[in-house]
Amino acid sequence: MKKLIRILLPAALMLAGVVSAEPAWVADRFEITLRSGPSTGNAIQLMVSSGTRLEVLERDAESGYSRVRTQGGTEGWVLSRYLMDEPGARERLSSLTSQLTSANVRGTSLDSQLRAIRSEYDTARRRIAALERDKAAVEEELAGIRRTAANVLGINEQNKSLMERLAAAQIRADTLEQENRELASQTTRYWFMAGALVLLVGVILGIWLPRVRWQRRSRYDRF
Repeated sequence: MKKLIRILLPAALMLAGVVSAEPAWVADRFEITLRSGPSTGNAIQLMVSSGTRLEVLERDAESGYSRVRTQGGTEGWVLSRYLMDEPGARERLSSLTSQLTSANVRGTSLDSQLRAIRSEYDTARRRIAALERDKAAVEEELAGIRRTAANVLGINEQNKSLMERLAAAQIRADTLEQENRELASQTTRYWFMAGALVLLVGVILGIWLPRVRWQRRSRYDRF
């Protein structure tokens, strides 16, 4: 019995996931990331274009992500704010254009329906125009970020060069300090040797001069 429960339980959970899945469409953001987990720290599995139909398997309100499944069977996490409950403006515009063309070809007398379609068509076109402006603003902001990043990289290279020069100067300073210590030590030795030499000369003179005086005095005493 337990073995049967273990077999049937995963199948029931999978069936519940399929039953609870709801359709959703990617918002007009041109492309969004499908990640392996509900955070920007997870790996990007693929890029999903706007208008793509997805199945929402679960929503995580705390992280702001939803677990979805693509029509190809790939599962992952996307930001919930990029999902819509109906197709985006571009897809609706295409559909409305087809309906409008079909209505014109058929010569339908349903003027009210035609006016509604045209109204939705105009609304969709205005929405697309607004999205194009948003895209241009985002691209301009991205260009500014890239310029800033390039400046940061240049500054980092300059800092690296300055650090290398500082390290070389520090090495040179240490070398000069060592040479100064060696010169100071050598000078001390020279002074010590000079002092010893002077002392030695003084001792020799101290011994030699009295003997010279004694010899002179002895000569005088002979006369």
